[in-house]
Amino acid sequence: MPVQHFETLIIGAGLSGIGTACHLMRDCPEQPFAILERRERIGGTWDLFRYPGIRSDSDMFTFGYSFRPWNGDQVLADGPSIRQYLSETAEAYRVSEHIHFGVDLKSANWSSARQCWELSGTCGGEPVRYTCSVLISCTGYYDYAEGHAPAFPGQDNYTGQLVHPQHWPEDLDYAGKNIIVIGSGATAVTLVPALAEKAAKVTMLQRSPTYILSMPGRDRLLALLNKLLPESWVYRFARRRNLTLHRLLFKLSKRWPNLMRRLILRGVRKSLAGSTDMRHFTPNYQPWDQRLCAVPDGDLFEAIKSGRASVVTDEIDAFTERGIRLKSGEELAGDIVVTATGLKLQLLGGMSLSVDGQVVDMRNRLTYKGVLMEGVPNMAWVFGYTNAAWTLKSDLSGAYISRLLKHMRASGYGAFLPLDREGCVAEESVMAALQSGYVARADHLLPRQGTRYPWRLLNDYERDSKILRESPIEDGVLQFYPANRGKAVVTESTRCDKAPSPH
Repeated sequence: MPVQHFETLIIGAGLSGIGTACHLMRDCPEQPFAILERRERIGGTWDLFRYPGIRSDSDMFTFGYSFRPWNGDQVLADGPSIRQYLSETAEAYRVSEHIHFGVDLKSANWSSARQCWELSGTCGGEPVRYTCSVLISCTGYYDYAEGHAPAFPGQDNYTGQLVHPQHWPEDLDYAGKNIIVIGSGATAVTLVPALAEKAAKVTMLQRSPTYILSMPGRDRLLALLNKLLPESWVYRFARRRNLTLHRLLFKLSKRWPNLMRRLILRGVRKSLAGSTDMRHFTPNYQPWDQRLCAVPDGDLFEAIKSGRASVVTDEIDAFTERGIRLKSGEELAGDIVVTATGLKLQLLGGMSLSVDGQVVDMRNRLTYKGVLMEGVPNMAWVFGYTNAAWTLKSDLSGAYISRLLKHMRASGYGAFLPLDREGCVAEESVMAALQSGYVARADHLLPRQGTRYPWRLLNDYERDSKILRESPIEDGVLQFYPANRGKAVVTESTRCDKAPSPH
């Protein structure tokens, strides 16, 4: 079987993969690379999810790339617009010609003797093999094959249509139907007002409420400024303003949670104008213990006020032939039940990872500056923010990786390896800032936090930006090895994969 070699391989052609490739094209044009994408189109999440109303849950001026402004005044963009933005970005930076579609990778092994990664998988049902010097994972953190779908009692008795948003049927006709949407997260609050435009009635069935913020659908100030100032100035202003506002909201929520809780709930109460009981929108946790949900122009609240949608807070006792019976005894009738019950987390797209044949247990690893994997040579792991727009961090990671590769080439290095020599591992995962159900379910998969930087995440764009864009590459923690001296890497990276005792 022929083996294809690339200096650098990026796994995934979604938001992170395209952005990282653009950084390489801009900053390391001499670095040969390829992108391996399992699907047949670019877009990742934004190609996979096709349910009605799909949109970003972060404003597009921070969700878009720093090097390619989001044009327009749409604040929370719809899925097709985001896919178009990604495609146009890939074309503008000539990234599209580097993508290999339909490649499903199964394993990646670092060979210290050869000082390269060896990858195997399938393409079109046929086995394929690749090698590369540097491996960059841009696969996100959830399973594309299936979402989280708990088995409800009596589910097989239901005679209506059961749909998971991750696998939305293109030909689903929901006009004039009664629909139950199970869930209260970003997917549910997006689906409910979109479905309510055609459905007879939509009921959002939640076990517990979520904090919901209404945002303007369009930024009228930017629309005005675009008529007076150069587009690049307006974009920089919008990005800086929104970064500051988001960071302020997060900090205030952590510093004065009760005050922020009152302010958020006051806004919801005003938007609902007495149309439903506030208990359906009053969470039992503090702001930013879980992600806040944003709705453009209060569309969810408008759907509820109009009577086209309603919210029920209860637990499911069992499915019935015609709908769902609740633990309170009430029965909800539904022609269609949508299980917006969350994500199933998966790392590296399900690919197994090993170093010299020894399997790497990601749960027992730290991340270096949130970009590299402790004890794993020549690998980067692009992971966005959980408390802000994903792209803010993935963009910084792409810039840092480009700096690192340029430094290696200029210095004649063949391998890099982050080493925790002080035993900095702690018990929290890299997503510990969130208390969401999908995070708790995946704790056994996620890498750990460290007790101090660079092993502990900052989750702070300003500080991360300065460090990843400007700080010295060589800091004594990140080790470097000359080309063709793989045995030095073997000695330090191949170790028993048991978590050190936390400090």
